[in-house]
Amino acid sequence: MTSQPNAQIPDGCAFVIFGVTGDLTHRLVIPALYNLAEANLLPEKFCVVGITRKEMSSEDLRASLMHGLRKFATRPVNEEIADKLLYCVTAVSADPSERASFDRLRERLEKLEANRNTGGNRLFYLATPPDAFAPISTELGRAGLLKEEGGAWRRLVVEKPFGTDLASAKALNDHLLSIVSEHSLYRIDHYLGKETVQNILVLRFSNGMFEPIWNREHIDHVQITVDEKLGVAHRGSFYDKTGALRDMVPNHLFQLLSLVAMEPPSHFNAHSVRSAKAEVLAAIQQQSEEEALQNSVRGQYTAGTVGDTEIGDYRSVEDVDPASTTETYAALKLTIDNWRWAGVPFYLRTGKALGAKRTEVAIKFKQAPFAMFRCTPIEELSQNYLVIGIEPVEGIALQFNTKIPGPTIAIDGVEMTFRYKDYFKVAPSNGYETLLHDCMIGDNILFQRADGVEAGWQAVQPFLDAWDKAGAEGLQSYPAGSNGPEEAEALLKRDGRNWREPS
Repeated sequence: MTSQPNAQIPDGCAFVIFGVTGDLTHRLVIPALYNLAEANLLPEKFCVVGITRKEMSSEDLRASLMHGLRKFATRPVNEEIADKLLYCVTAVSADPSERASFDRLRERLEKLEANRNTGGNRLFYLATPPDAFAPISTELGRAGLLKEEGGAWRRLVVEKPFGTDLASAKALNDHLLSIVSEHSLYRIDHYLGKETVQNILVLRFSNGMFEPIWNREHIDHVQITVDEKLGVAHRGSFYDKTGALRDMVPNHLFQLLSLVAMEPPSHFNAHSVRSAKAEVLAAIQQQSEEEALQNSVRGQYTAGTVGDTEIGDYRSVEDVDPASTTETYAALKLTIDNWRWAGVPFYLRTGKALGAKRTEVAIKFKQAPFAMFRCTPIEELSQNYLVIGIEPVEGIALQFNTKIPGPTIAIDGVEMTFRYKDYFKVAPSNGYETLLHDCMIGDNILFQRADGVEAGWQAVQPFLDAWDKAGAEGLQSYPAGSNGPEEAEALLKRDGRNWREPS
């Protein structure tokens, strides 16, 4: 991450991490804080408080975090910067089942704030399993740790998944919003920290060539793909209760969909942008359970080879039910009931243990209205796609037709490609840097709001209900290392379309 000339330095604050000994903190949070420190984007008056369930010395916690930083850093570690960051780490034990521990936490925190002169500003980061969000936030509220007073701010950051269905998402929203205000609640989705995802807004709204054709008159359909090569590995217990749909669609894929499909916001601020995103998610057509079955495909991987790696059958993974009907692949067809997108299908797909890792948005434009070049059959013309690549290659590609050099009119498809790494020389990051920085400066433009979260769950609820009732019926299998179940191809072919293959 490279510091930008106009980047805001956050106010002094205490960065309090619940789940500090976990994988997320070691793999992403601390390396992101290090990258911010290297870019001079951390406040000088700053401390990190790591909350542990059991007593742990600050020295042992610092050593563990340093080990994780060296292992997961996205760039060479400057020991001086790392030492300065980790020097301000303090371990404090607290357990929501022991109310007195949160009272002790408040006392310890007030002393640390006085010593570090942070001004009383606090950011509480819940890098924990979702079932800990409610009990931890309850105790933070009861102990007065989230109460804003004396001009100091308090912010609460929660990771995904935010609920497991519409009812649980509403209940969690109601609970958290009874403790903190919407403005102080940051529902984090690391996908929105990726530069290419943020660039969708810039691509759409700062280029006059796109907005006039960004509608049903010119766009045939939109494909959003999030393919993963990894299997479930050691996450069997979590994944078998969750599945591909819950794990990826209401958050990652819907965030991409909302950025592609939202109306231009009146202003580039958190309220306007988040309102526009929530409105388009609320406009996704509500399907019946029968329609949901017709407009979806779910699959589960069997044994196979991904690259050089052998992957066993999903049902053989530790802590997975041997008769599990949990999907590891999901494909959906959705439509948006508004003026801009009426009649334009949005096809979404995501899966585990697939042949290639790929995250992209492909916008397919309509064919030219008539075949002027009759010597070239229309089916042989290249399709006009605007492809926004997010992983593994960050960039934008435009596919169009051109004449092959020579004395006759022969046509072939070509691709113009822009890659971020070729044009911008920036240090590697993990995507959390922007999000953590925004949390500290109080900019929640990249974070979901309650109405957006609930609109996303409302759109997928018919699929959850239909699949739950169907059980094993309709669950397709696909070998690890493939492109997913064959039935996913039929989902588009019945509409006369095909999934875009990577170029």
